[in-house]
Amino acid sequence: MRPANHKGREDLRALAHQAMLERGLWPDFSPEVLQQTSALTAAASDAGVRDLSELLWASIDNDDSRDLDQLSVAEPLAAGACRILIAIADVDVLVARGSPLDAHARHNTTSVYTAARIFPMLPERLSTDLTSLVQGEKRRAMIIDMLVTPHGEVSESAIYQAMVTNKAKLAYRSVSAWLEGKAAPPPQLAAVAGLDEQLRLQDRVAQALRQVRQARGALTLETIQAHAVFDGETLSSLIPDQKNRAQELIEDFMIAANEAAVRWLEGRGCPSIRRVVRTPQRWERLVALAAELGEQLPPAPDPRALNAFLLRRRQLDPQRFPELSLSVIKLLGRGEYALTTPGTAAQGHFGLAVDHYTHSTAPNRRFPDVLTQRLLKASLHGQPPPYSIPELTALAAHCTSQEDNAAKVERRIGKSAASLLLAPRVGERFEGIVTGAAEKGTWVRIFAPPVEGKVVEGFAGLEVGQRVRVQLVHTDVARGFIDFALRG
Repeated sequence: MRPANHKGREDLRALAHQAMLERGLWPDFSPEVLQQTSALTAAASDAGVRDLSELLWASIDNDDSRDLDQLSVAEPLAAGACRILIAIADVDVLVARGSPLDAHARHNTTSVYTAARIFPMLPERLSTDLTSLVQGEKRRAMIIDMLVTPHGEVSESAIYQAMVTNKAKLAYRSVSAWLEGKAAPPPQLAAVAGLDEQLRLQDRVAQALRQVRQARGALTLETIQAHAVFDGETLSSLIPDQKNRAQELIEDFMIAANEAAVRWLEGRGCPSIRRVVRTPQRWERLVALAAELGEQLPPAPDPRALNAFLLRRRQLDPQRFPELSLSVIKLLGRGEYALTTPGTAAQGHFGLAVDHYTHSTAPNRRFPDVLTQRLLKASLHGQPPPYSIPELTALAAHCTSQEDNAAKVERRIGKSAASLLLAPRVGERFEGIVTGAAEKGTWVRIFAPPVEGKVVEGFAGLEVGQRVRVQLVHTDVARGFIDFALRG
C-alpha cells in the first residue's frame, strides 16, 4: 500500500512546482508572456530564404515528444560520399530578443523534465506548434549542410536559412527496431515513398561519423535512465530506458552539426558559447577503477585509452556496462558553458574528444541554442554579434548555473518518485553500485528499480564504482530521501 498522504502524479506535480521555486526557476509563465504568445502566428514568410520543403525531411524523437527541434535528410554523392542536411527550428524568428518570451527563456535557460510534469522553456503554443518542426507544416529553419566523406569525416559545411516541411514524425524505438531488422517499418515511415532508403543511408553515415569520433577518443558510454509510468494518477513503476540505434543516429548527427556551427562562427571571427567538459580532475580514481577490473589506464588523462578500456568492458561484461558508464560520468564531472572569443584558446569537450563544440540543435528546449542561433544569423547577414562580450560571458555562466538547478529539480523529483515507489519495501535488500563518495555524502544506485539513494550507515571507505549490497532503511517522499545501510 502507498502512504495515505502520497498517491502519485498530483503530489509529484506539487513537489516539482515547489522545487522549481526553491532553485530559482520560474515554473509558470507570466501574464505578459501569455499575452505575447496569444498574439503570435506562424512565421510562414519565405522571403530571402531557400525553399527546401520538398526534400524528404523527417524527425526522430521520443514517442511522446512534440517539441521537435530538428529534421534530417541525406543526399548520396559519388564514390560513397554523402551530403547531410540538418534543419533546426528557427525559434528566434518568433522569440524576439528583449521580449517577455525571451526574458522567461533567458531566466530559466532550459526546459525541465520531471517525473510528473514538464516545465517547458517556451509556452507549448510555440515549442510544440509555432516553433516546432511539426509534421505537415512548412516552417522556417536554420540549415547545417555538411559534406561527409566515405570515411566519416566532415570535409565541408555551410549554414543558411530555408523553409522545410517534416514529412514524417518518427519515434526512436520503432525506427531502431526496424533498422535492426526486428520489426516492420513504422506506418509513418512506410507511408512516405523513399523514406526507408533515406533512413538507411543516414544510419550508414551516422555509423561512419561515430567510428571517426571513437578513433579520436570519444567515449562510448551507456547509461540507464528511468522514466515514471502512471496507472491513471497513481505511480506504478519506474522503467529503464536504454539508448538504441535510432537515438545514436540522431546523436551522431547533432554532434557533427554542433561542431560545424562553432567552426562556422570561429571561421568568421565571431564569439561563441562553447559546451565544455574539462579534462577530469579525478583521473587517478578512473585509473584505480580500471585496475579493479584488471585493466590499466595511463597516469595522465587520455581519452583514447579511456575509450579503449570502455569498449573492452562493454564487450566483456555488457550487463554491467551501464553501471561502469555511470561511474565514469560521475568522475568526469559536469559540463558547462564558456565563452570563446576570436583569437583565444578554447576549452574542449573531453567526453566527445573535440576542441570545437557548442549547443545549437535544440532551441525550443535550451537557451544556449537560441544564443547560438542569433550569433549565426548575425554572421549570415554580416552584422555584429547581438550581445556584447561581457553579456555573453555572464550568459554562459548563468546558463551553466540554471542547467545545474534544473538537473537538481529533475533529480529531486525523480527521487521523490522513487521514494514513493519504494516506500512499501523498507527493510528489503538490493544490489547496487556506488555513484558518489564525498564529504557531503555517499550515494548508491540500486539496479532494480534503477534508483539512487544515500548510504547513511557503513559508508566509510566506499569509492565510486564499487558494487555493494544495501538495505533500504527509510524513505521520505516530500524531501525525496531514500536511505540505505551497507549490508556487505
